[in-house]
Amino acid sequence: MKNRLKVLRAERDWSQQHLADELGVSRQSVNAIETGKYDPSLPLAFKIAEVFAMGIEEIFERD
Repeated sequence: MKNRLKVLRAERDWSQQHLADELGVSRQSVNAIETGKYDPSLPLAFKIAEVFAMGIEEIFERD
């Protein structure tokens, strides 16, 4: 699954650790999602969308 997580994070000048803390996950999890090595669970995807005040479909798209 493709995502805009890295771009959205950079636009806010957030580190991976800052986003991880907001989401309650590890920095490694944020890195894995950004690089496409890991697809987040649905609850985590909703939490990501909430943190960025966007819809899930605005952040994630199918390959």
